[in-house]
Amino acid sequence: MSNPLDLPHDAFVKYFRISKNLFKYLLNIVEHKLGVTVGSSSVLPITKLSAALRFFAEGSYQKGVGNDVFAGMAQPTLSKTLASVIDILETQVCPMVIQFPMQDAEKDAIKLGFYEKTGFPGVIGCVDGTHVRIFPPPADVQHLYYNRKGFHSLNVMLVCDHKQRIRYVDANNPGANHDSFIWNSNPLDGVLNAKYENGERNTWLLGDAGYPLKPYLITPFRSSTGVPSSPMQTKFNEIHSKTRLIIERTVGVLKSVFRCTLGARQLHYKPEKAARIVNVCCALHNLRIQFNVPVDERDLLPMNNNEIENATFKEVNDMSVNDIRQEIMNSIV
Repeated sequence: MSNPLDLPHDAFVKYFRISKNLFKYLLNIVEHKLGVTVGSSSVLPITKLSAALRFFAEGSYQKGVGNDVFAGMAQPTLSKTLASVIDILETQVCPMVIQFPMQDAEKDAIKLGFYEKTGFPGVIGCVDGTHVRIFPPPADVQHLYYNRKGFHSLNVMLVCDHKQRIRYVDANNPGANHDSFIWNSNPLDGVLNAKYENGERNTWLLGDAGYPLKPYLITPFRSSTGVPSSPMQTKFNEIHSKTRLIIERTVGVLKSVFRCTLGARQLHYKPEKAARIVNVCCALHNLRIQFNVPVDERDLLPMNNNEIENATFKEVNDMSVNDIRQEIMNSIV
């Protein structure tokens, strides 16, 4: 067995998608939770972590990962290894690095970051849904996961900030559910609604036309013809779309770096385990930003339309909500 840390730095990052410093940080967590390995036939924590990272980086076939020079092990052993590492990373790392901004100072910093980029005020995050292809689940629930694009998937709701950090992830929804349904049944809607009812103003997420317009969730203008009805609305939509580009960029980076989430790879697991893998990949994405691991633009893949959920939500007639959007438009156009 080779020691992965002996690789040159650039080769290490390309191979494992993380830096050596980040690898050591994760290894310390994995070693602490796994305990001391005993016996010549036991798999070392460094090998377990290497195998899991190669799986996240390249795809969903365990046999191929098991034959890797840094993760050589039989498929049954690799299956147990992945399960243990995923459990550790999801329970120990995800809660630390995926946190929705709740403190005023943090929200203000994010608002400023978005405003400086595009001139759109009050934004603490952008939300979108993306499909992660999974192996067809049991027959009695297959229809729930068969999306309108023609394959089985999870429809993953993500919220990112101005630095592409993932601030919220919900990977538990079947692919047949559209974005508006996921939002309306999500705890985040209740949290933001409660804050609005308690007097929080000028604070919102941006979502596309697949989301419902709410006082804390601002969507583009649409008319009965499906297009804006005035030049001001058109300009507002352009700024709105420019601001929202960051969530599409975030999804693109996440899936290009951790390619087990790509539609072409397909996660060969039950939906519950596939969701946990997505959670871990989101946490690793944030840690890459925290540890200043650069994105190699050459590695970014064009996102297939099937990767993004883009349903259209019917325009609401709630004048108070429309007034909020109108006031934002008047302030930036």
